[in-house]
Amino acid sequence: MNIHDAKVLITGGTAGIGYDTAKLLMERGAKVAICGRDADRLARAQEALPGVVALQGDVGSAEDARRMVGETIEALGGYNALVNNAGYGKFGPMVAQDPEVMASIFRTNVIGTMLMARESVPYFIEQGYGNVLNVGSTAGDKGFAGGTAYAASKAAVKSMSESWREELRTSNIRVMLIKPSEVVTEFAAAAGFPQQDSPKKLHGIDIAYAILHALEQPDVGFIPEFPVWATNPKG
Repeated sequence: MNIHDAKVLITGGTAGIGYDTAKLLMERGAKVAICGRDADRLARAQEALPGVVALQGDVGSAEDARRMVGETIEALGGYNALVNNAGYGKFGPMVAQDPEVMASIFRTNVIGTMLMARESVPYFIEQGYGNVLNVGSTAGDKGFAGGTAYAASKAAVKSMSESWREELRTSNIRVMLIKPSEVVTEFAAAAGFPQQDSPKKLHGIDIAYAILHALEQPDVGFIPEFPVWATNPKG
């Protein structure tokens, strides 16, 4: 797609990968809406990104998902790309896994991803075109110690993406999955994952470029899955 024609909603757009993607897409000429639960963080992002549409809401709420998609269509004068980026994790040993924490992670990472797509796809079908880009993780292919809930949620995102791809290709809707490996963002600290920054590690902007590249592919084709690894993070 021509990025100048892109009208994009990015979930979890107030920080990290989501924020960097919003900034990059806007710099390249796209119209962008972001959403998040925290009003203060939304306000800061809106101030830093003049022209962005900032929507407060919880992707895990069916009511909020429906409202935010509707507000995106109205504010952007149309809509043709959903970037499902909202997600979080809590890491720890399997024997100490809290089922309520796991359910909360699935509510955002899996149910939230599904709800935002469910509310977006009918509009895309009606106009005969659209893009659903889900941000997964290499953890969805291969788990890791302490990653019970997070890795399982990203495996679910991968499976949903595959199912939607089969359903929606004949409606000219491209379903894409970006799968980063470790990325240095606020995510790690919130998840309880010790992380040291390094110029050799991936950062949010690196994944933003992958998302831009996936969206900019000519409409006749698309990249179904796009893993992104750091070349030599320990070098």
